[in-house]
Amino acid sequence: MQLKAFEVREITDYIKKMMDNDIILRNVRVKGEISNLKYHSTGIYFTLKDEIASLKCVMFNEYGKLLNFTLQDGMSVIVTGRISVYERNGTYQLYAQSIQSDGIGALYFAFNKLKEKLQKEGLFDSDKKKPIPKHPKKIAVVTSPTGAVIRDIITISRRRNPTVDILVVPVLVQGSSAADEICNALRILNKREDIDVVILARGGGSLEEIWPFNEEKVARCIYASRIPIVSAVGHETDFTISDFVADLRAPTPSAAAEIIVPEIKVYQRELFLLKTKLLTLMTAELNRKKKEFEGLKRALYLNSPIKKSEILRHKVENLTASLYNEMLAIYQHKRNDFLILAEKLNSLSPLKVLTRGYTIVLDKQEKVVSSVRETKPYDEIKILFKDGKAKAIVQEVKENE
Repeated sequence: MQLKAFEVREITDYIKKMMDNDIILRNVRVKGEISNLKYHSTGIYFTLKDEIASLKCVMFNEYGKLLNFTLQDGMSVIVTGRISVYERNGTYQLYAQSIQSDGIGALYFAFNKLKEKLQKEGLFDSDKKKPIPKHPKKIAVVTSPTGAVIRDIITISRRRNPTVDILVVPVLVQGSSAADEICNALRILNKREDIDVVILARGGGSLEEIWPFNEEKVARCIYASRIPIVSAVGHETDFTISDFVADLRAPTPSAAAEIIVPEIKVYQRELFLLKTKLLTLMTAELNRKKKEFEGLKRALYLNSPIKKSEILRHKVENLTASLYNEMLAIYQHKRNDFLILAEKLNSLSPLKVLTRGYTIVLDKQEKVVSSVRETKPYDEIKILFKDGKAKAIVQEVKENE
């Protein structure tokens, strides 16, 4: 006899009705530790787990708004509600109606205990943090080689500055052997001389999934690292021991790339400023050297034979001009004296008398006859007038009585 074939929805509906009608499952209290906690617009989604099993849970907003405390991964709670089937994926889950705290879970307790221990030892001290280089040339990324984390870091780094080298160091980021792989990767990197900074990264997850980053061995490897380490584990609200020990904590892996890799525009801007500064210094130095050169040139010219010759030439020209002026002044002075004497002489000249109607008598030797006694009858004489002369014969000589 062949069994009837049921449709999937029929079987799922049958199981759901069985659970809904079960007196225990309709109102049940379950104790466990919260993990994979996620808040959505419709409600709160999480998993209750213990050492052996796990149970998916959801608390819709009508009950979630009645909570008087904030849920956290690792928290131990007692959830009251009903267990039923979610038809779409055929899984059963606890539909929570109330949640009460039952103390801190084992992992959360271990986290706080280790945190307190390392803090007392000084592994979190800010004065022991190594500075993150402003212009890294090579970045090592310790993470899983697959997944969104490494893709995001590479994409953002290439966009911001394609000249930065990225070395991907593949490790497990969850599981029992993850902590050892992370420590081994950090030790290998610290033997290299070309790594400027290390990003220790993984995506978000439950407390147990990100637990390798809360292990003491990883914390001590980070603290012992010679190379600065940036911790970028989980979401912005997730905190791990690695975050506290690392030299810098980034909220997310993508944020780590944004923080560490400067945009190439920063280099371009700095290059422009340096170029401007260099040009200013070169111009100032060139002007200083130019002034120095002009001074040397002037000093050389002043001490050169050409300049000395030019100075002597100007001196000779000045002396020549001065001598000429002195001679001209003497000439003018003597000329004026001459003219004055000539005027005086002219005023005393016998010829001047002729202009007033007088005449002058000369003898045969052209000597002036000044007395009648110097003549006798029949002597030949010359008579000078103002406009000429005449010859005459003395007819008679008679002295005044």
